[in-house]
Amino acid sequence: MTSRLLNFRSTATVRRLSTASAATITKHKPKNLYRKLDELKIKPDSATNIREAIDEWANEEKLKRSDLLDQINICRIRKHYHIALQLSEWLESSELDMNDVDRALRIDLLAKTRDIQSAEMYFNSLQESAKTTKTYGSLLNCYSKEKLLDKALELWHKIKELGYTSTLNYSNMAALYLRANQPEQVPLLVQEMEQNMLKPNIYIYNLLVNSYAAQKDLDAVEKVLEDMAQKDLKCDWFTYANLATIHINAGMHPKAAGFICKMEAEKVRAREKFHTLINLYKELSDLPGVNRTWEALKSVFPIPNKTSYLVMILALSKLGDLESLLKCFDEWESVHSKYDLKVTNVVLEAYLQRDMIGEANALYESIVAKGNKPNLRTMELLTCYHIENCQIDLALKYLEMGSAKVNREQDKWFPTDKTIQKFLAYFEARNDAVGVEKFCDIMKKMDRLDSAVYESLLSSQGAAQVAGR
Repeated sequence: MTSRLLNFRSTATVRRLSTASAATITKHKPKNLYRKLDELKIKPDSATNIREAIDEWANEEKLKRSDLLDQINICRIRKHYHIALQLSEWLESSELDMNDVDRALRIDLLAKTRDIQSAEMYFNSLQESAKTTKTYGSLLNCYSKEKLLDKALELWHKIKELGYTSTLNYSNMAALYLRANQPEQVPLLVQEMEQNMLKPNIYIYNLLVNSYAAQKDLDAVEKVLEDMAQKDLKCDWFTYANLATIHINAGMHPKAAGFICKMEAEKVRAREKFHTLINLYKELSDLPGVNRTWEALKSVFPIPNKTSYLVMILALSKLGDLESLLKCFDEWESVHSKYDLKVTNVVLEAYLQRDMIGEANALYESIVAKGNKPNLRTMELLTCYHIENCQIDLALKYLEMGSAKVNREQDKWFPTDKTIQKFLAYFEARNDAVGVEKFCDIMKKMDRLDSAVYESLLSSQGAAQVAGR
């Protein structure tokens, strides 16, 4: 939950900045940029230069600054950061005025789409008057996400010298200390914050709770809750989820269940809350809780999105309820025409775990027949299953199919070490020169035939059979 807390709420800086900047609501509602891109047959998920499309859209719609910021926020929500950055660049080159919020967003987008150096260069290029608590804070947030502790500390000292400390900037430093595995620094930071007459908010308290949990100090966690109660600071559903996770990890399931009940009682109609509840009930092996939450989610979102289905199917898979899993999968297929291999791979794995190879093959063929391309995870599941069952020809077939999909730099995990060890164990028990030769050839193509694998094959098969591979 610590990493989920940091990922789920680490965007607090830019999220607050963007909502503040878009506070003014205008009567004019321009056509969504995505419609214009669709008209021009431009894919929004590509890094294509869309400057001309923005020009055309802006001329048609007579855009105001708030319109652009609304669209930037939509792009960020959809994780189309390249488009958001181009909108930000267009805004700066236009006659529309930019403010510190806009520049802070630019820093964040540069770090996301390019690298931290690009964000630094932009920040350094700003006039001194534009280097404010917001732009300093945005750069600090970038350092926090990238775990650049030394750079963050140097910037933090500068922020304090300039008097630009804020609750948001303290939260970025606290999050960084957790990411950098220095949880003991977080309580000191909160003390300093209070000495500077800044009140910790719920996000800071979540980070503080996680810092004590990382130090296995549950008594301190209880004291934080008491402190929150004395200050009339109410826990939100995320805090309850955080506390539940901490106590699950500590093996204190009854106490975790109490926090989950409090979380469930929170009247928040958010997908993330339902997803988190399902995952927490899954960790407690509470199938009725999982099913109850799923029905509650569907009462709010009658057609769950693909993420919701994936969360539910993963939970049912872990809890071993194959009947409900297949029912949920059929429901997903009926409402989502576009296949998501993350979902189908969960079902495929469930079949393989139960030796339902006929059903697994039928699902695989269905995936291919519908024009989908099985991914590396699919190949890994099938390779591992067949080598476990000593079906070397099929195992090598799927290993080779996977090797054709491998990007040497990004996919070094395929095949997994576990699967490699299964191949080595198979060859150790059998004299299979043909199989060894093919295995070595495939591994060589992926640059995975390292010395440990080679020496293992030498010891089991002999130098003559492995030589030249």
